[in-house]
Amino acid sequence: MKRAIALLAMLAQFSGLSLGNVKPFPQMLGDRWSARSVDSPLLAQLTEGETLLFAALKSRQRANGLPTVTQVYPVSADMLAVEIETGSVTYGQQRRYRPRSSDQIEDNGVLKRDGQTIGRVVGRDRTILYPLDQYQGRDVPQSWLDNLRSYRLTSPTDSDFQPGQRPEEVFRKSKPIDMADTANGQKFAMRHTVYLQLSDPLQTGETYGLVFEGQSLDAKTFVYNPQQQHSEAVHISHIGFHPDDPIKVGFLSTWIGSGGGFDYSEGMTFWLVDTQTDDIVYEGQTRLSAAQDQWEDAYRNYNETDVYALDFRDFREVGVYRLCVETVGCSHSFPIQESVWQTPFVTSIRGLYHQRSGIELKSPYTQYHRPRAFHPDDGVVVYQSDAKLMDTRMGIGSENAFEALTAGVSETPVPDAWGGYFDAGDWDRRIQHLGVAESLLDLVELFPDAMAAVDLNIPESNNALPDVLDEALWGIDVFRRLQHPDGGVPGGIESAEHPRHGEASWQESLQVMAYAPDVWSSYWYANAAAQAASVLKQVAPARAEDYEQSALMAFAYAEQESLDSPEGGWPHQVRDRRNLAALELWRLTGLDRFHQVFLNTTVFTDSDQSVSGREHNQGRAAFRYAQFASAEVDSQVQANARQALLKKADEVAAITEKTAFQWGKHHPNAPVGWGIGWSSPYEASVLVQAHHLEQSDRYLEAIIRSSQAPLGANPDNLVYTTGLGLRSPQNPLVIDQRIMGVDPPPGITVYGPIDITHEIYDDYWFARYQMKDNMFPEPTDWPITELYVDVYINVAMTEFTIHQTIGPSAYVWGYLAAQER
Repeated sequence: MKRAIALLAMLAQFSGLSLGNVKPFPQMLGDRWSARSVDSPLLAQLTEGETLLFAALKSRQRANGLPTVTQVYPVSADMLAVEIETGSVTYGQQRRYRPRSSDQIEDNGVLKRDGQTIGRVVGRDRTILYPLDQYQGRDVPQSWLDNLRSYRLTSPTDSDFQPGQRPEEVFRKSKPIDMADTANGQKFAMRHTVYLQLSDPLQTGETYGLVFEGQSLDAKTFVYNPQQQHSEAVHISHIGFHPDDPIKVGFLSTWIGSGGGFDYSEGMTFWLVDTQTDDIVYEGQTRLSAAQDQWEDAYRNYNETDVYALDFRDFREVGVYRLCVETVGCSHSFPIQESVWQTPFVTSIRGLYHQRSGIELKSPYTQYHRPRAFHPDDGVVVYQSDAKLMDTRMGIGSENAFEALTAGVSETPVPDAWGGYFDAGDWDRRIQHLGVAESLLDLVELFPDAMAAVDLNIPESNNALPDVLDEALWGIDVFRRLQHPDGGVPGGIESAEHPRHGEASWQESLQVMAYAPDVWSSYWYANAAAQAASVLKQVAPARAEDYEQSALMAFAYAEQESLDSPEGGWPHQVRDRRNLAALELWRLTGLDRFHQVFLNTTVFTDSDQSVSGREHNQGRAAFRYAQFASAEVDSQVQANARQALLKKADEVAAITEKTAFQWGKHHPNAPVGWGIGWSSPYEASVLVQAHHLEQSDRYLEAIIRSSQAPLGANPDNLVYTTGLGLRSPQNPLVIDQRIMGVDPPPGITVYGPIDITHEIYDDYWFARYQMKDNMFPEPTDWPITELYVDVYINVAMTEFTIHQTIGPSAYVWGYLAAQER
């Protein structure tokens, strides 16, 4: 019952319902971290089913597509913000194709009926119609949005606003929030945020009414109270904080579109307000985090406005609070509680389950249902190709993967080729995914008791192994099944092209192929399988033997193949993977020959070496070797490896101290885009490793800092992982979700914004056309921190990968969760 009341309270906050004094409440978890009870303590964190329900109920507010005022909130005492959403999208729903005499089907499946495009005919036998989307509603004219006479603010209690006052100035920003692919082209649902500069300040406790003239929009009434009223200007993590977290911080900022950055000031008073009692329990002053003219990296400032930090790290009382700023308003509610990090951890790692290939996704394991895909029992045949992943651009080479695979395909079927994880908008399973398995195995090794307590609610949950270990093995086993009798490991499974438009994963009609084994993939697999064997020796010795033998075979194959090196030698990626695999096999077997291979190929004979550079990337090897307590380690190499890793961690920590919203990057010269930025704490992996080695508060602070923006402390107040918090992406590039017309599976961390002003991305097609034609101001004038456009085909922002976003998020948040045990 309490759970239902809390959910209704959240819905009230966003739908305008009145539920009296219903307020959020804490809800304690049991001894096990469970995906079945990961709904966390309060409104900011929902179960998967509630997340899907909440998103569905929100979407119905604009079911007819008519313009709707979704929010009115203060930016300051003399500026109001008004959010107006327009348009509604109904996604095309697959149905059986029933031919008509006038039908014309083009080679790409596009169906024209009576000369009109109505969708595509898809599937292996083309018996399924995927119709076009439907767009309803109308937009609001820009001339009306920007007109002073469109708005009138009145008050029955404040004499300055009797009988009514028009704004002195109007500013605006507009961007798409969804897209329909229709017979008349692409139509966008929009969000317009209008800023009204008032001639007189609002007075606390007074009632105001905002009337819209010239459009059929309902008037909005509110009581101005900065200690209770929500404002999008106040940004904070949706998941909250642990009482002992050394970082507890929110942010204050507003970019008002055509009006530029909004000027707040240092020293403004902010409060923590207890949501149960409405009492002020903490008071502080704003501090400038970064001015709008301060560069945050080697390229630019990403905010286009001053950003202020609201630091309350010394407050430790458990409870549910909102963060409020004088004259401005409040954040959403958030908890301070003993168990806070397990929610993002479990949600993220379950994102892996939701990307599994080869099984049906169904109850009781998830409320995101999807048929079994790419399993041989369903008639899917995978054919062997002689193309090697490492030679293609999908690996470390230059060949077009699709062309190489199809040119080298044979008629030989590959038995038992199923499993692994789909990657974003494609069905590929590639060797790079093993990086996720390695991270999960690290967590099991570092925190065996804590990880044993994690209940992920996956099909393997009832076996004798920890669920986190089961998920790691799922990622490894697809390559173990692909392994050839001579030990060689293919780089993965790939279709002949990107998925055909309108086809879901279980309907794949393209030819499916397996790469040929190569040295790079075999070394990579040897490392992951060896680490799995080491972990399994502690909990399932019989199974450990299988992985050990498989790892030894893969390494032996790669060693033999590496004798025939190309002119100029193997790329450093091959040398680095050999180095790491040898290290892991030495740890597993104790055989000195593996240690010698590691020592002969390590870069850490140099005392001034970095963990990565143009000709090497041995960061993981540095971490693994630095951990070993064996008397047989080379103490100088170990010391050098440790020093290099800590140096890299110091560099990343310094970046988190410089950016306004405290996000990090692996290198200050890396441009923001395609996963580099603030959507996930991917760069914090090295901070995790450094903290484990040193137990330094500086590294722990940097880990937590780097997680704030990904978890909602950003100008969009958006958590970049689906199913987390009050606002998360609804249109990630998950093809199955789009085709089924359902809400996204929880746990998908998207790439997030890209810097379209950088020379690498300034020709990005979606920005040049769709964004340019449908955003105001010009996309290049927007702050990059607000440039996320949640539209399905906006691939650079809504896509994701297993190893770049989901895996690193699970690793970092899993490490923080384990600190709470």
